[in-house]
Amino acid sequence: MRKGRGRTSRIRRRKLFRSSVSRGVNESYKPEFIELKKWLKDRKFEDTNLIPACFPGTGRGLMSKTSLREGQMIISLPESCLLTTDTVIRSYLGTYIAKWQPPPSPLLALCTFLVSEKHAGDQSLWKPYLEILPKAYTCPVCLEPEVVNLFPKPLKAKAEEQRAHVQGFFSSSRDFFSSLQPLFSEAVESIFSYSALLWAWCTVNTRAVYVKHRQEQCFSREPNTCALAPYLDLLNHSPHVQVKAAFNEETRCYEIRTASGCRKHEEVFICYGPHDNQRLLLEYGFVSIQNPHACVYVSEDILVKYLPLTDKQMNKKISILKDHDFIENLTFGWDGPSWRLRTALKLLCLEAEEFTCWKKILLGEIISDTNEKRSLVIAQKICQYFIEETSAMLRKVSHMKDEEVALINQLALVETLWIEELRILQASAEILNSLQTAFRFAFFPSTGIPALVEYNPNKQMGPTHFGRQSEDLDGSGHLSLFIYMAHSTVR
Repeated sequence: MRKGRGRTSRIRRRKLFRSSVSRGVNESYKPEFIELKKWLKDRKFEDTNLIPACFPGTGRGLMSKTSLREGQMIISLPESCLLTTDTVIRSYLGTYIAKWQPPPSPLLALCTFLVSEKHAGDQSLWKPYLEILPKAYTCPVCLEPEVVNLFPKPLKAKAEEQRAHVQGFFSSSRDFFSSLQPLFSEAVESIFSYSALLWAWCTVNTRAVYVKHRQEQCFSREPNTCALAPYLDLLNHSPHVQVKAAFNEETRCYEIRTASGCRKHEEVFICYGPHDNQRLLLEYGFVSIQNPHACVYVSEDILVKYLPLTDKQMNKKISILKDHDFIENLTFGWDGPSWRLRTALKLLCLEAEEFTCWKKILLGEIISDTNEKRSLVIAQKICQYFIEETSAMLRKVSHMKDEEVALINQLALVETLWIEELRILQASAEILNSLQTAFRFAFFPSTGIPALVEYNPNKQMGPTHFGRQSEDLDGSGHLSLFIYMAHSTVR
């Protein structure tokens, strides 16, 4: 056998390929990271587990220098390294904050400090940290309006709310910024511009960790729980990992421990929470591939799109769903339509003579085979509608990438979101097809013995018996075995 053609060589090549894909490129030699390490060391922090690196897919992050065991400390960052409202109060801004009425929010204090320190440049004590912060962000508030218009409707509405919130935050803060004029030789309007405050707001919103502080009288009553954590905030998010992260009151350090192992020279991740992709894009400016929490939201207008207009009880049904909080957070996921979506559709599909059973629907009970099948058919139609809409949006984004070269990075982000949603919908469509097939199994009406038949609620079931006697689950005498199983799994 020629050298390199054997089984051992193939295994070695596969391992080498996987390693090259997952391993990052060491960036600890770069001047900005050398300066950051010196700055952190002066503040009593020296890391032995991690080094900065650039990874395919996630970009800049932290790589393990050694294998990490389950439960091992990933990082322990001293309080002296954290940028908090206490940092701001102790600074040259403290006097101005203390006398300003009404008291500014903790968020405004942090944003003001970031803008001021960035403006100070080489004179800033926080320069090594500021140098590694992103120069720009990809949160929806930072994207061009024509890109935001390509978002799914629920996300687009939240993105517009986010933009209005930040604009309002800037407008309401301008008088406070004016009070800081004695600190600067330039006009404060040129320092504390909208773009500068937007950068600071995104820095806090996307990178802060939770650290509870005592409530200071000089601040408004808004929660004072944000802290910026230099170096630690280079850790990227993965929905597939679990960590324990908190500020340790005894050691006075912010500590992160891994709940799963990590091999040497692999990227070390933390989890920001069980967020879907629309939430991740809104709050952090990225989309997670193969996110198990990702989903496609169904709005009220789409929920009723394929229901008969002749249903005189429709308004009452919608009212019941709203009263019992079943009109929002209706989704398709990797495992099909959510239990909440199935439940809402079952209630909306109730026949006039079944309407009095609506409470049983909300409790998860099965009313009839007809109701089960009708709700599945409507779910299939909604899923197919979303597949067609998503495919059309992907064609539109692709066309814009050719026409709007300056927006290609922003458009690529939106494209990734739509691709992930299309994959979810395709997975849901397959599951719904399987659930429809389940109606070919039903119980023999007189004995409860399962029979393989063509489902028809108006026709007596055929005599092809198999299996053992089963419990009559809904009192109808012919509840489908697979209908019951499907109901159980999508809950």
